Amino acid sequence: MKFSLEVRRGPENARAFASALGEAISAAGGEVVDSRQGAPDVILAVGGDGTMLAATQQALAHDVPILGFNLGTMGFLAEAETEELDKVVERLMSGDYELAERMTVAATVDGVTATGVNDVVVEKVDSQRLIHLDVAVDGAHFLTYRADGLVVATPTGSTGYSFSARGPLVDPVLNAIILAPVAAHSLFDRTLVLPPTTRLSITVRRDRPVKVTVDKIDMGHLATGKTVEIQRGARPARFIKLHKRPFTRILTEKFGLS
Repeated sequence: MKFSLEVRRGPENARAFASALGEAISAAGGEVVDSRQGAPDVILAVGGDGTMLAATQQALAHDVPILGFNLGTMGFLAEAETEELDKVVERLMSGDYELAERMTVAATVDGVTATGVNDVVVEKVDSQRLIHLDVAVDGAHFLTYRADGLVVATPTGSTGYSFSARGPLVDPVLNAIILAPVAAHSLFDRTLVLPPTTRLSITVRRDRPVKVTVDKIDMGHLATGKTVEIQRGARPARFIKLHKRPFTRILTEKFGLS
């Protein structure tokens, strides 16, 4: 069985754990490969949610499942803790796990498409000025937002930027598109939860710089009159599940709720 590792850059503990993980995989009869040079069977992420997002890009590219070891602060996307290393490797090698499909979201700008598991963010570049974004839903004009930006999230991404923008927390077993305005200067600033088949068109309506990112991947700036098209991704991301934990339990653990 071939594994590719995506390791958080910088921290010594991440590199040390990745080294121990590689040794455990080799001892169990597996192989660590470079995903840029060969096709792995599984992508393993070592770090926080940012590392998981980067690893998910590799998993989508190779159409393989992903599992994360949490070395971050919250670690909503990670399934395993570092102290579980040997047990996790054993279960992976024996196939003792389940796969959970997570809906993805895709953004297209000038014919170039990027896909993510968390969100598409359309936001201002100039911190001192609002932007005007015209939103069409399934081809019909909906609303023009005066805001700092808009977050279009999946249920998986509902615990990220969308949550910071007062969006709802949505169980990732569901499929939906979440439209959350960021600091909207209008009477209507509510988050919308829309069907997964929804197609959104967001057009810049004022001569102020706007940038687009997909899971923190920069898609460049949009000029006045330019549009980003957003819809459900062509295929889901597949997350390896080792524990049967309901979403509500994950929330209580991550947020320290009682």
